[in-house]
Amino acid sequence: MQVRITVNGVEHVNEIESRQLLVHYLRTTLGLTGTHWGCDTSQCGTCVAWLDEEPVKTCTVLAAMADGHRVRTVEGLADGATLDPVQVGFMAEHGLQCGFCTPGMMMTARHLLDHDPDPDEATIREAISGQICRCTGYENIVRAVRHAAGHPSHPSDAAGADPATDGDSAVVGEPSQEVPA
Repeated sequence: MQVRITVNGVEHVNEIESRQLLVHYLRTTLGLTGTHWGCDTSQCGTCVAWLDEEPVKTCTVLAAMADGHRVRTVEGLADGATLDPVQVGFMAEHGLQCGFCTPGMMMTARHLLDHDPDPDEATIREAISGQICRCTGYENIVRAVRHAAGHPSHPSDAAGADPATDGDSAVVGEPSQEVPA
């Protein structure tokens, strides 16, 4: 069957098997390996991506169900070369240990912050409760989300923020750039 799915703002038209899972469509058909495939039972949450702005565990969604819809993956978090504050927070707070759960955690964190820009620790823990960090690194993940909550997604949108001088972003491919504390 043919599907037309917009992923990270780019429309893709592909022939797929009707039984293909969205996680496999993203990873195998499109080569977007940022979405990890973990338990295949929706237990671990590492495969979380957004389907029409809502987080879904892509191991429980058929790619055919995304036909005509928008999908956002961890590759779509950055704005060009500028990392999302969630990505910066995970780097600054060492929120990624082995990194396997990181894409799903980041997608869940961005969704949380888009709906609650200043969540307390309990709210963050509740938001990520559907995901498993096998390194048991939840403390750093929670700090990473709190870090991101203190930094707007689009610094130029924040009142009084000067994107040229606020230093709240990191640029992909420029490892010498300092990560904000």
